[in-house]
Amino acid sequence: MKRSEVNVLINSAKDFFKTHRFNLPKWAFWTPEDWKGHGDSEVVRNMLGWDLTDYGKGDFDKLGLLLFTIRNGNLKAGDPKPYAEKIMILREGQVCPMHFHWSKREDIINRAGGNLVIKLYSSDENEALSDTPLDVSVDGIIRRVESGSEIVLEPGESICLEPGMYHAFYCEEGSGDVMVGEVSAVNDDNSDNRFHEPLPRFPEVDEDEAPVHLLVNDYARYV
Repeated sequence: MKRSEVNVLINSAKDFFKTHRFNLPKWAFWTPEDWKGHGDSEVVRNMLGWDLTDYGKGDFDKLGLLLFTIRNGNLKAGDPKPYAEKIMILREGQVCPMHFHWSKREDIINRAGGNLVIKLYSSDENEALSDTPLDVSVDGIIRRVESGSEIVLEPGESICLEPGMYHAFYCEEGSGDVMVGEVSAVNDDNSDNRFHEPLPRFPEVDEDEAPVHLLVNDYARYV
C-alpha cells in the first residue's frame, strides 16, 4: 500500500467516527513529531492506535480492514491488563478473510451503520475447516449453527467468537458500511492469527509521502 493511500483512509476514518459520534483518544490525532519521547508508553509498547491491512493482496477495497486499538494488555511484557478493545471500519464490498485465533476469545459488535455478516466454520485438530456444528453466543443467547453458516448482526448486536472458531466478516450487500467493535482477551496480532489461506497481517507500505498519523507497525521506526 502507498502511504498516500494510508493517509487518505485514516482521514476518511476520522470523519466516519465523528459522524457516528465515536470519540477517539487525543493521541489518535498526534503527528509523528508529537510521538517523540513517548516510546516507553503503553500505547507504543502494546501496539495501540491506527492499524490497517490489505493482507498483502494489494486490493484494500475488496480484502482489507481499518482498525484502531483503544486498549490492550501485553502478556509477554508482564502487563497485567487481561483485555483489549478495538474499533474498526468495514466498507461495503470489503472482506475480512477467514481466520481464527489460538488464544483470543472476542466479542464482535455491530456498533453502527449497516448489517454485519459473520461467516463461521469449526476447525479440526489439523486446523482445517470442519463440518462439526457450532454452539455460538449471539448477545448472550446460544445458537447451534451448521459449520459454514452466516449470522447477520444488526446495529447493537454482537457475537462471541471462541478460540479455534474460523470466521470471516463483511457487510450485508446494500446495507452500507459498518462500524465494528471488538472487546476481547489480550490481542497479539504478531502471533495469534491463523488465516485459512496464509496471509500477512500487516501491509508493506510504499513511502511515497510522509505519514499524517503513525500506524502501530510504524512505532519501531518513528518512535
